[in-house]
Amino acid sequence: MQNDQIVEKFFETLITGNRPQARQLANGLHANCGWTSTRLITDLFWPTYELLDRLYRADQLGKLAHHTATRLLRVLVDQNSIDLPKAPSNSRTVMAFCGPAEGDEMGAQMAVDLLEASGFAVTFSGGGIANDEIMAQVNELKPDVLLMFASAPGDLPNIRSLIDNVREIDACPNMQFAVGAGVFNRAEGLAEEIGADLWASSPLEMVDVLITQPARRAGSEQRTVGKRARKPAQGKQGEVRQEVRAEAA
Repeated sequence: MQNDQIVEKFFETLITGNRPQARQLANGLHANCGWTSTRLITDLFWPTYELLDRLYRADQLGKLAHHTATRLLRVLVDQNSIDLPKAPSNSRTVMAFCGPAEGDEMGAQMAVDLLEASGFAVTFSGGGIANDEIMAQVNELKPDVLLMFASAPGDLPNIRSLIDNVREIDACPNMQFAVGAGVFNRAEGLAEEIGADLWASSPLEMVDVLITQPARRAGSEQRTVGKRARKPAQGKQGEVRQEVRAEAA
């Protein structure tokens, strides 16, 4: 079967809550088809997560099916993380946060699992954490990367404020701000506009940019959110960007 067919079949097992069949499909790909634990995340779990999120946001998937699927997928993601091969430490530390929903946390966990497997030392606190607590932790631990992955639109004002405050007091001048997935995937260019140093659309891409671009920093001219508004973008994508910018303002 092609990958999209596998994802579709897996999706059906999740939304119906068929736990044995979902485990059997994932374990079969691993044991019989040569899929590594990393590939299970990138080619099965993550595409299915995005499909669930997209359909739910479009009101094409009911709350019961979405919640059932999300919780079952979270179990499989947890189990898969045990088998991920671990690279030697690269001596870089990451503090990770996400949006407040169960789905946000699961999406971020996939990124966290791959980062840890790639040699990063990661702490992951989920969503709903106040900025002053994050700031205190940043001052204490001085991580190399502050990662906001799978964030919700309602998180944008706090993320923007956090980036501004950390830079204003120069608490960790060498720390990178990285964002990915969630609202940043739905509004192209938003990550740049709030002043993030790095951004990625998927867990594997986030691993890649953090490994290959450790010195990249946003310039002051990059950020536009919070400054005088640009001419509104046109089309559906432009409407999405205008909506999320309004929430971030």
